[in-house]
Amino acid sequence: MTMSAGWYLRRLSRMGPREIGGRVGDTVRRRLWRSARPDCPGVTGARFTAVLPAGTVAAVPPDAAKRLIAEADRLMAGHAEYFGVDRDDLADPDWWYDPKTGRRAPWGYAFDVPYRSEDAVGDIKQIWELSRHQYLTVLAAAYAVTGDERYAERVAEHLRSWWAANAPLRGVHWTSGIELGIRLLSWVWIRRLLDGWPGAAGLFEGNPVALNQIWHHQRWLAAFPSRGSSANNHIIAEAAGQFAAACAFDWFPSSARWRADALRSLERHLRGNTFGSGLNRELATEYHGLVLELGLAALAEADAADVPVPATVRLVLLRMTDALAAVVDNRLRPPRQGDSDDGHGLIVDGTGTDRWASLLATGDAVFGRLDWWPVVTGTDVRTPLLAALIRPYAKKGTAPAMARPASRPGHFADAGLTILRGPEKVWCRCDGGPHGFLSIAAHAHADALSVEVRHDGVDVLADPGTYCYHGQPEWRQYFRSTLGHNTLQLDGVDQSVSGGPFLWTRHARSRVLVAGTGGTADASGEGVARWVAEHDGYQGSVHRRRVELTAESQELRVVDEVRGPRRAVRLAFHLGPAITADLVDNRAVLTWTRDGEDRSAALDLPEQLSWRAHRGESNPPLGWYSPGFGRKEPATTLVGTGFADGTEGFTTVLKFHG
Repeated sequence: MTMSAGWYLRRLSRMGPREIGGRVGDTVRRRLWRSARPDCPGVTGARFTAVLPAGTVAAVPPDAAKRLIAEADRLMAGHAEYFGVDRDDLADPDWWYDPKTGRRAPWGYAFDVPYRSEDAVGDIKQIWELSRHQYLTVLAAAYAVTGDERYAERVAEHLRSWWAANAPLRGVHWTSGIELGIRLLSWVWIRRLLDGWPGAAGLFEGNPVALNQIWHHQRWLAAFPSRGSSANNHIIAEAAGQFAAACAFDWFPSSARWRADALRSLERHLRGNTFGSGLNRELATEYHGLVLELGLAALAEADAADVPVPATVRLVLLRMTDALAAVVDNRLRPPRQGDSDDGHGLIVDGTGTDRWASLLATGDAVFGRLDWWPVVTGTDVRTPLLAALIRPYAKKGTAPAMARPASRPGHFADAGLTILRGPEKVWCRCDGGPHGFLSIAAHAHADALSVEVRHDGVDVLADPGTYCYHGQPEWRQYFRSTLGHNTLQLDGVDQSVSGGPFLWTRHARSRVLVAGTGGTADASGEGVARWVAEHDGYQGSVHRRRVELTAESQELRVVDEVRGPRRAVRLAFHLGPAITADLVDNRAVLTWTRDGEDRSAALDLPEQLSWRAHRGESNPPLGWYSPGFGRKEPATTLVGTGFADGTEGFTTVLKFHG
């Protein structure tokens, strides 16, 4: 996908003068760097001291170690899967090859590479992901756990191959700061996990090629930070990677300055990217996880290097962890809200490890769990490694003054997110928050007033997900559209106006009018949990939605009202992929299986609308569910069509059977 002149004008319109000035400076600097590529300053006597404390690896639970080794052995055999594409070439990878399209990114000055064009480069996510080197952190962790030097030797072989193929400022791997930041963080952990291997020092601090790469990565990040309307999760990754490297690889004349600047940026943007309630301002749950992982990894480097950090850093990470504990369902699954690209900050675990359970386990080890937190029964490798480096929250001098929630929050007013909980493991997310973060709201979806409903962790009314970013505009448009969510669409258009795949030029404004009963959004006892909100995304009309969850009857009632002139309506309910629906007139009988047990519910749909089931349609897209980036599968979507004239509401009732 190449960007048109119109896109550039729309993008420019979302920037302020300061951001425009910074980007002009970046453009000038890129031109100067084309011909001026300085060498890394000489380094003598470099030593790596940011090692794991003695006994840390022994604390890794046996089952987590078993999963790790199984994954490492699969990687050693050359096999991996990225975004739904199987690869069997990892024994000797081509760093610029996209197995999805069969294309290979062109060589040249980094800032000349048209990385947004799938025709010229291939699927950039497929190319970039391998070069985050997080599969190498897995191999390095397997070495640390087993002492088997085969893993260490493969890591060294691949790093040397990558460094040789990707000279500074040449090629697609030098175009995006988030990639450089995450790659630096991976290198820090690779060096740490290989510390017992005799070749570790010769691979890193004793290797001029490695030193040159580390120095150029940090020089790049210092020169080209994400700015203004782009200062979302990318700037967190850039600052975290820069800070980690400047702490662990503090071998250069600029290391102290890079470390101080990165810490200031990290502290500022962790605050800026996070609501006071602890939820991520992008309102994209996967990025909440990414930012939390990056923040914890940066904190680990600070404590390992005895670098003081502002109290606000720990405070934000604590709030983020408590917020995560508050919003997950009974199976520890968080909402599927906004964009998701399966990005991780640090990976040292094997397939099958629960990301969210891992973050909560780390939060317990670092901050201490509250009584209302859900119980985490799974294990992981990463938690004991991070916990060995991060000073416990309760230690003198590390705990900022903060009153943590005495009971499980159900409503996050600043984020406009409400969780209604009922008996029999019913979980419902209601969205009445801002459209997205910053002026472009890059990772937002047009999903105002959407709901997401689960029963015992199974998606019943599902958020379909993301599927793709670049290269397939019709699918990108669908998965972030209003019709692609459990909400109401007027006149066949989205509530918010898109100006490109990561750009919204007009944002619907939502407000929550009622959230919970008696100050709680929990209907697990007797009574009704209630949520009411509205948005102004359709000029001339207001969409108001009321959601009620009744404890005794296990019933969820959704009432939609459109205030304004007569308009065409489409009301969509997307069912999870495990749900089978039998639609007759305006009633759908839903059935599914959970843990070998048959479950069912009845969905009574508004009788004023004409209802039809859609599944796996491609022209145009409708009836799909994306379980992860790059993957999609057919799922049933129920769409009701008709008209709203402002005289009556549309009532939908979902009743779970005991």
